[in-house]
Amino acid sequence: MDNLSLEAKELLNLIDEKTKMVAMVAPSFAIDFDFPEILCMLKRLGFKYTAEVTRGAIETNNQLAKLLKKYPGKRWITNPCPNVVRLIRNKFPELVEYLAPIDSPMSATAKIVAKKWPKYKKVFIGPCLVKKLEANEDRPELGILSVTYKDLQQIFELKNIVPCIDDKKGKWDIKGLGTRLYPISGGLAQSACLNEHLTDPQLDIVSGPVSVNEFLQKFFTEKKDVQVLDILNCDGGCINGPGVCSKEPLSTRRQKIIDYWKNQK
Repeated sequence: MDNLSLEAKELLNLIDEKTKMVAMVAPSFAIDFDFPEILCMLKRLGFKYTAEVTRGAIETNNQLAKLLKKYPGKRWITNPCPNVVRLIRNKFPELVEYLAPIDSPMSATAKIVAKKWPKYKKVFIGPCLVKKLEANEDRPELGILSVTYKDLQQIFELKNIVPCIDDKKGKWDIKGLGTRLYPISGGLAQSACLNEHLTDPQLDIVSGPVSVNEFLQKFFTEKKDVQVLDILNCDGGCINGPGVCSKEPLSTRRQKIIDYWKNQK
C-alpha cells in the first residue's frame, strides 16, 4: 500500500466501500491491456459501467469544428494535453488566448457520464500523470478521480484480478469508434479530418517537449500561418505517457493502437 499513489488509494477505498462507479478509459489502454479482457477485469473490480473516452473525443472534435466555423481565420492551439496547457500558462502566457476553449476528451466524457448515470463516481483511467491536475484543479466541478494504468495494474494485483473474458461484461457501455487514434500524435487532426478543411501551412502537428517548446517560441514568427496546432507534450503522443506500464518501443505501442482501431471498427 505504501507505494500506491494517493489516487490509487482513493480508488481502493471506493472499491472497498462498494461505491457505484463508472470507468472512463482512455484510448491508449490497448498498450497495456487486451480488449475485451480489460472490461471484464474492470467489472470484476467493482465498476458498474465502462465508457470509452473516445466518445468524449468526438465532442472535443465537434466543439473545435464549431470554433473554426464561427471564427474563420482565428488561430487555435488544441487543449487535450494538460501538460501543454500548463506550459503555456506558465511559460508562454501570451498564448493563453489561443488555447481552444473546448472540453478535453476526459472532461467531455465526464459530462456524458454525468447525464447518463448522475449518481455514479467517475474514474478516469489513462496514461497521464497531469490528468490528475486537470481533474482536481481545472475541472473539480466534474468530480473526476484520475488514475494511471500503473495505478490500475497495482490495484488489479492487490485484488487478484486476472485477465478474463465474459461476453456479458466485455462490451463498452459507452463507446466512440471514430477517435481511437487520438493517443497517437496527430490523432486529433486525423479524426477531425482537419486536412480536408485546412492546407498544410494552416495545420501543424507537434509532439515531444523539445519540439513543443521550439514551436511555441516561433508561434508569432515562423509559425504565424498555422491556424490549428494539434499538440501533445509526450514524444509520439499519449502512447508515451508516464502512466503507461509498457516498456515496449514506441513503434510497437503505436501499432497496438492502430490494431485496436482497425479491429474494432
